[in-house]
Amino acid sequence: MSTQQSLFLIVVLIVASGFFSMAEIALAASRRIRLRQLAADGDQRAPKVLQMQEQPGDYFTVVQVAQNGIAILGGIIGEGAFSPFITSVLGHWMDGKHASTLGFWISFLLITSLFILFSDILPKRLGMAEPERVAMRVYRPMLLVITLLRPLVWFYGKISDLVFKLLGLPMLRDERITSEDILAMTEAGTQAGVLAQNEQRVIANLFDLDNRLVTSAMTARDRIAFFLQNDSDALIRARIGAEPYSTYPVCDRDIDHVIGYVDAQDLLQRALNNQPISLSDDSLLQKALVIPDRLSLAETLEQFRQAGEDFAVVVNEYSLVVGVVTLNDVMSTVMGDLIGPDDEELIVQRDEHSWLIDGITPIEDVVHALHIDEFPHFEDYDTMAGFLMVMLRRIPRRTDSVNWGGYKFEVMDVDSYRIDQVLVTRLCAEGQEPKEQETASLGAPSP
Repeated sequence: MSTQQSLFLIVVLIVASGFFSMAEIALAASRRIRLRQLAADGDQRAPKVLQMQEQPGDYFTVVQVAQNGIAILGGIIGEGAFSPFITSVLGHWMDGKHASTLGFWISFLLITSLFILFSDILPKRLGMAEPERVAMRVYRPMLLVITLLRPLVWFYGKISDLVFKLLGLPMLRDERITSEDILAMTEAGTQAGVLAQNEQRVIANLFDLDNRLVTSAMTARDRIAFFLQNDSDALIRARIGAEPYSTYPVCDRDIDHVIGYVDAQDLLQRALNNQPISLSDDSLLQKALVIPDRLSLAETLEQFRQAGEDFAVVVNEYSLVVGVVTLNDVMSTVMGDLIGPDDEELIVQRDEHSWLIDGITPIEDVVHALHIDEFPHFEDYDTMAGFLMVMLRRIPRRTDSVNWGGYKFEVMDVDSYRIDQVLVTRLCAEGQEPKEQETASLGAPSP
């Protein structure tokens, strides 16, 4: 075989090997969601590529058989084409034995480099750039090669299936899409500029509804504005003016005996018409939806849907009221709002390394604000105050502090055993290394 023929065959083998490399990476990298979209748009090749992805055994067997065969043949032809020429050139400067050995290795490196660059790296980068389009274009040629090499495909396929069974390995790819997969895609979309950051945050919050309890979104017991059933007209009017809300629970004797709720619009309408307001009036009083405090926000939304309500009273295992929640509270959580219509901001960033956090702030919001992976004993509390109580194992006092995850959580203000404000400082800002284990510092008793 002449040198020109050998060079021509090497070029053909490199092109063929590049085709199989590109076909392999294109099928593996093709996104099923994108292929389904192309199929829905009428592309007839997309369903076939999807079917090939579901059972890729024959496809990848052909790729490996072809690539290995081409690599061996390319080495043989390349050594015969380049080695004699390189050996003869080197023979002018060294003896024949050394020139032959060095010529062989130079020929080997040259052929290997050509195959690595033009039949592996470049085709795979091209296949990764547009995997779906490439996979659909190479589908028919690959199907033809599979048919031509059917005996080899069957033989190697059976052997590989046997090995998989003996080792107990999965033979099919798990195509189930999890919430983590979707969140990873939205984060990638945000980084690419396809999604705005606030849009990505809304999607993440939607998936977080199953993990967040209703207590993270409710109005706590000590902030509930409620009426007693026997409250006078004057007292009701005064409270509406002082604490304007859309809905008010109505109780018998105390807050733990809720008998219903009244809508502020109904009260306002009577006030504007100069009609007396009596909470004993059945036309004003509506039946309250009561839910346990262990429900997730997703379950709370389902309760609202089934009951046709947008207001619920939250009770604990002892049937004591711990808060109230509205549909708007849940949706505000989805939208990522930390500011209510009449509330101060719960998390205030003072500077790059410190935050002022209200004690009632849901611990999930603290996790997102500080980018902490997780808090210890996460299942035992719902708020920032609960975290400090669990860590200190007692009611915190002013100046008490806890170190966790590279942050210092210091109690700044306590009102009747209720933690009002917590100062969070990043420890590494003070030249300290983040701590793996928690430490607690006990302050002096408050006067």
